[in-house]
Amino acid sequence: MKISWGKLNRRNISIGILAMIMIGSWLVPGSVDTSYAASKSAVKSETKKVTVSGRTFTVQTVTIPKGTPVTLGLAKGQVGSTQDFNAIVKAYGAQAAINGAFFEAYGGPTDPYGNLIVEGRIAHIGRYGTTIGFKADGSALMESLYISITGRVTGTKGRSQSWYATFVNRTPAPNASNSILFTQDRGTRVGFKGGIAVVVENDKVKRKVINDNVAIPPKGYVLIYSGTQKPLADRFEIGATVEMNISYKDPKGNSIPWEEVVTAVGAGPRLVKDGKVALSPAAEGFQDQKILSSSAARSGIAIKSDGSIMIATVSGATMKQWAEIMNKMGVKQAMNLDGGASSAMYGNGKVITQAGRLLSNTLVFGSNLNK
Repeated sequence: MKISWGKLNRRNISIGILAMIMIGSWLVPGSVDTSYAASKSAVKSETKKVTVSGRTFTVQTVTIPKGTPVTLGLAKGQVGSTQDFNAIVKAYGAQAAINGAFFEAYGGPTDPYGNLIVEGRIAHIGRYGTTIGFKADGSALMESLYISITGRVTGTKGRSQSWYATFVNRTPAPNASNSILFTQDRGTRVGFKGGIAVVVENDKVKRKVINDNVAIPPKGYVLIYSGTQKPLADRFEIGATVEMNISYKDPKGNSIPWEEVVTAVGAGPRLVKDGKVALSPAAEGFQDQKILSSSAARSGIAIKSDGSIMIATVSGATMKQWAEIMNKMGVKQAMNLDGGASSAMYGNGKVITQAGRLLSNTLVFGSNLNK
């Protein structure tokens, strides 16, 4: 898909990073009034008892009718921040909500790791796991999704050269060599000093800045080149025209139709596919034992046969048990979300599962969401 600024304004681009998936941090938010959203009969919360592997689990669920508006609830409205779960729910006026993608919770920049799409804009990209996406009509998709950003820059004398972004909206590691794209889903500035910044506004290179916490234009983006990638900035002369291309592919490199997705969260691994357990965390890029073998609090999201959405949480389950639990509840598709201290869920006017840490992002559902 080829993007000019007219389209990019509706679908800003942000890329994430393949990284270690870690769960933990015991920052517990202070007490917050959780009675702020009115209960709606269409959203149904239930406690279910599910027995797998000879053990009975108590599963908290919230079922949301197909077509219910959904958006991505970013902490403080931007990628790379954290906020109390209750505050995010209240800010968006959600009727139902659940925590979303993994993020860095052990110190350093609190950047997410998975795919994030908010209001049609790609806010972050991860190259692992599974992603759930929602179209404007409320229909949901679940895929192993790979998004890439490439482009062309054409100088004032007509010479055209390629460019790409390895990461987007992500604080670079010290002394790293990167090409990183920043949009206003990151905030008004990139948030650090370093590298050579190329400022693009309305599809034109406006300026180039060295080692500065540069502002991100409302109708554009910033490309920052560092380390061995710095020579790539030479391709962007002031006044040059910049074109951006987005591609959506499966793990085999085949194109998949995600252009109409307006909200998405990537985490994983996949738990259920087409009504059967489908669990291969290592094949999806997961290496942490908290995902592969340990028991922990889990959050998940599922698509039911009638197109409705079920969000759910459970305590002390391995990923294999979590997949079997979801399958026993009769869902058609299901995937894991961030868990451990991040596990959090809201429905029918109350917090059902309270987060044990500040969160980076959530999925929020409701008939009158604040966006």
